[in-house]
Amino acid sequence: MTQTMSQLNILIIGGSGFLSGTLARFAVGRGHSVWTITRGKKPVPTGVTALTADRYARSAFGAAVRAVDRQWDLVVDCIAYEPGDIRQDLELFSERTRHLVFVSTDFVYDPAGRRYPQSEESDRYLTEGYGGKKRECELLLESAPPSPMHWTILRPGHIYGPGSELGCLPLHSRDPQLIAALRAGQPLSLVGEGLFLQQPVRALDLSSVILALHGSETTYEKTFCIAGPDVVESREYYAIIARTLGVPLRVTAVTVEEHLSSSPASAPFLCHRFYDLTALARAGVPLPDTSLEEGLREHVLSITEN
Repeated sequence: MTQTMSQLNILIIGGSGFLSGTLARFAVGRGHSVWTITRGKKPVPTGVTALTADRYARSAFGAAVRAVDRQWDLVVDCIAYEPGDIRQDLELFSERTRHLVFVSTDFVYDPAGRRYPQSEESDRYLTEGYGGKKRECELLLESAPPSPMHWTILRPGHIYGPGSELGCLPLHSRDPQLIAALRAGQPLSLVGEGLFLQQPVRALDLSSVILALHGSETTYEKTFCIAGPDVVESREYYAIIARTLGVPLRVTAVTVEEHLSSSPASAPFLCHRFYDLTALARAGVPLPDTSLEEGLREHVLSITEN
């Protein structure tokens, strides 16, 4: 995905993680001025202005932001999870940016109440766990009083790409041993035989979408599903990895009931995860277009060549 825009001042809450780091590098590479704010535990990408503060040390975090004494064109919160995080965003940035993008998750949907392809609208949301917390954050933005700051919520599904581990299903999700297991000819234990449909999105494409939101009034105060162009069975995701490595894919089936009996928190992974992107397209935002085959090959090579 490519785009052209004037130089922006961008603040990323996060910056040393997978998506936040990818976004920071992408934005710097496009000539933007980028600030990141992290706890300082891991290195941040070259070219950013690094702020150091723990967002859960609320006063210190606020002081770090206020000390910069600047307006940002775009603030992206890649890590908000607790409702207090969004309250903090509303307090700090309502007068410091015109646009806040909150990266939520597709896990906000109750897996037992999905419709396919899943759109932004649902009457079945999770109320606990990771998805429940993210949904609380969304609701705080949706109910916030009008202010000079507009917001947009993105709900990505599985995000992949260099900087993360491979794997989209329980038992082999973000699995650091996945490549070694495939090369050794070991079968992968795929829940539901790996037949759940996925629509992964490449982190670089997601980063491009995030930057494309800047100044897009058609996205203000709206929530969007975001995913890649390909809907595939989960086992095809692993098959692409195996083909890239030049090895066969061997699968041992694990029943959903068997897995959930020992890991009930895995339920949000064990459903079809593909989305209706009509709303984002109608808003005039360029959709991710990197094929899963191409993106996963890039991801695999980023690990094997390093």
